[in-house]
Amino acid sequence: MIKSDTITAQNAKAEAHLRADYAALGDKLARAGIDIDAIKERAKTFGVAVPSWGTGTGGTRFARFPGDGEPRGIFDKLDDCGVIHKLTQATPTVSLHIPWDKAEVSDLRAKAEEYGLGFDAMNSNTFQDQPDQAQSYKFGSLSHVDAATRQQAIEHNLECIEIGAKLGSKALTVWIGDGSNFPGQTHMGQQFERYLASMKEIYKGLPEDWRIFSEHKIYEPAFYSTVVQDWGTSLMTAQELGDKAMCLVDLGHHAPNVNIEMIVSRLIHAGKLGGFHFNDSKYGDDDLDSGTIEPYRLFLVWNELVDAEGTPGLDLAHMIDQSHNVTDPIESLMISAMEIQRAYVQASLVDRETLAGYQSENDALMASATLRAAFRTDVEPILAKARLEAGGAIDPIMAYRASGYRAAVADKRPKSTGGGGGIV
Repeated sequence: MIKSDTITAQNAKAEAHLRADYAALGDKLARAGIDIDAIKERAKTFGVAVPSWGTGTGGTRFARFPGDGEPRGIFDKLDDCGVIHKLTQATPTVSLHIPWDKAEVSDLRAKAEEYGLGFDAMNSNTFQDQPDQAQSYKFGSLSHVDAATRQQAIEHNLECIEIGAKLGSKALTVWIGDGSNFPGQTHMGQQFERYLASMKEIYKGLPEDWRIFSEHKIYEPAFYSTVVQDWGTSLMTAQELGDKAMCLVDLGHHAPNVNIEMIVSRLIHAGKLGGFHFNDSKYGDDDLDSGTIEPYRLFLVWNELVDAEGTPGLDLAHMIDQSHNVTDPIESLMISAMEIQRAYVQASLVDRETLAGYQSENDALMASATLRAAFRTDVEPILAKARLEAGGAIDPIMAYRASGYRAAVADKRPKSTGGGGGIV
């Protein structure tokens, strides 16, 4: 873990400039009737879950190039997650992936408590074959033509719920790679019916205070058809399952140029928006660092979410889901958490009364300008002040590099070898 003295020393170098920047921004916002301290307190309440799998170097289907100090398992991953939260004060929970992160529950809880971390939604894995499983998922899992394979996948998801309940998690995210690669390979209707039947069995195993998230993805690993390919299918699934079933939106799982913020609005209207997997993309499910490609799109998503605050039943799970191929994963996850928080704070600056007025007058130009005014506001002083007051770093990246954490864990963790393809 990074020593507090290191953070304090790094903060001392930047605190004077931060005070000046914060005061200047405060004056600017005050002229618009905005209390900067109130916005700062909102920033402090923000939290996004770190994906355990994101702490290791990712890869493509061509190759993976591991870096120094790769986590050897879930306990190393939790060490890294602890660093991310200590510096950013914005990632208080971790989302586990089973069986990758399977371990004694008491040990997982103890390690998380060392860093003040909790556990967010659990993630099942029926897109890979494990060494000890009887049936293969090569041709599907929850929608497989073979009943024994479907049952195996159902039981795995129920096991994830059992583990998560002991950890204090309250949700299960189900994403499957089931689909087809050739026309005629599957009967699309029957395949979907089998999927729904399997999901109903999993739904029966949910504790009363749990939710299940249906996550869609337009393609990959199936390239002709995917069982849960878009938000419409995800919504159909959630509506058929029941009140505890919700839709999870991954920002990279849509067709190109889809209006994601409108999907968010529609799912809020349906009462079925459950959460997000935040990332960014240029072409497809690129899993790039949040806010690095389409920051305005991220802002527009948050604009819908902030606008919907107070909607009865709206209780969202915010998680990062990314693959870091050429960067230090800890740095990328910190950048992403801060960019997601930035979009949330910017969306909190939107003058909603003025916006509503322009909308009612059909003044398209000024309505759009109202959104852009909030988006263009440099809220970094607010984010940095919130981190400082919460015990984090004014500049998490510089504090992390000054700590020498990566070099220190590289000395303890065996060097990982790459060469093969795969996401983890």
